[in-house]
Amino acid sequence: MGIRSILYHRFAPALRRCRGLKRIALGADLRLERARHSVASCVPQVIPARPRHLTVAVTADCNLRCMGCRYGRDFMPAEQLPWPTARALLEDAKAAGFEMVRFYGGEPLLHRDLSKMVAHSIGLGLSTYVTTNGILLEQRIDKLYDAGLRSLTIGFYGTGDAYDGYVQRRNGFARLERGVAAVRRRYGAAVGLRLNWLLRRQSCSIEALHAAYGFAERYAMPIQVDLVHYSLPYFTEGPDRVLQFRPVDRPRVEAVVAELLRLREARPDMFEQTPEVMRSIPDWLLKGPMMRVPCDKYRMIWVGADGTVQMCYVTFRLGNLHQERLRDMLFTSEHRRAARGAFALQCPNCHCGYDSRIRKHAPSLRMYSAARRA
Repeated sequence: MGIRSILYHRFAPALRRCRGLKRIALGADLRLERARHSVASCVPQVIPARPRHLTVAVTADCNLRCMGCRYGRDFMPAEQLPWPTARALLEDAKAAGFEMVRFYGGEPLLHRDLSKMVAHSIGLGLSTYVTTNGILLEQRIDKLYDAGLRSLTIGFYGTGDAYDGYVQRRNGFARLERGVAAVRRRYGAAVGLRLNWLLRRQSCSIEALHAAYGFAERYAMPIQVDLVHYSLPYFTEGPDRVLQFRPVDRPRVEAVVAELLRLREARPDMFEQTPEVMRSIPDWLLKGPMMRVPCDKYRMIWVGADGTVQMCYVTFRLGNLHQERLRDMLFTSEHRRAARGAFALQCPNCHCGYDSRIRKHAPSLRMYSAARRA
């Protein structure tokens, strides 16, 4: 465990209580990471194989059939991470200095042992959250709350018929809204909720943005703008790439981004991404792999429902939990090569973590800051 991780686990409770102190600490850490990225362009050895975030797809099962998603169908079909394997994974992560754990799927609320995983993760002192489609929240939130869960992110694909059409389930949106309403009714602000709004070709309109914003405002949820993928192994671009953007779409994308910036200026508490990050969205969507911003997923480990361990969602495979422990895969020469390879974009170059990548890349930060003054 590195010095930073030791300090994090020692002072994390105080930082959670004091928002001002937390903001200062996060700002200092961001400046340090930005300096590291600047140096790494000439000296790649400064990129560490020192992950902080663990992302665990606990099950490949899903109760929706989203148009672009292969979970629940032909990606790791019927796979689930067993509780004993998950318990050992979390213990190894804690010992290695990880700070945050994200449980997702598939649909994680379908896993019968999710509450055990959450309780164990929180008991180890790891910052823990769950990403869910929300369909089962009304039935499952009490058990998760009792396990200690206080943070959820919700995948959001529109309202009403737009939502139901994308997830290919009748009354899907109604069940999602009942679940979110149940969380707020039973636990109020004690549970943090965030709306992960997927910006895809069909949702790229001022009307769709306002609908998402209205839903988020109604339930006191900040918004994160997620971008439609082109390289994730469990995501497709739909028939004839119907979900994906094309050069002709740039005016629509720019109009939506302009409205995002206007809404953010009026209510900065409703958006987690900075103006610079928002201004980069059209380029991420339209340039795709040609968007050459160094990746920071060397700070992450991804675990699939079948036990696969990779450094990120897409590539840099390190092993499988059914054959060896996480502790035996970390900090090896292979892990170090993967970390430097990720930074250097020796990969399909997806846009995962596009927000943190922009904030850590000084040239991009200057460019998208300058865009405001232009």
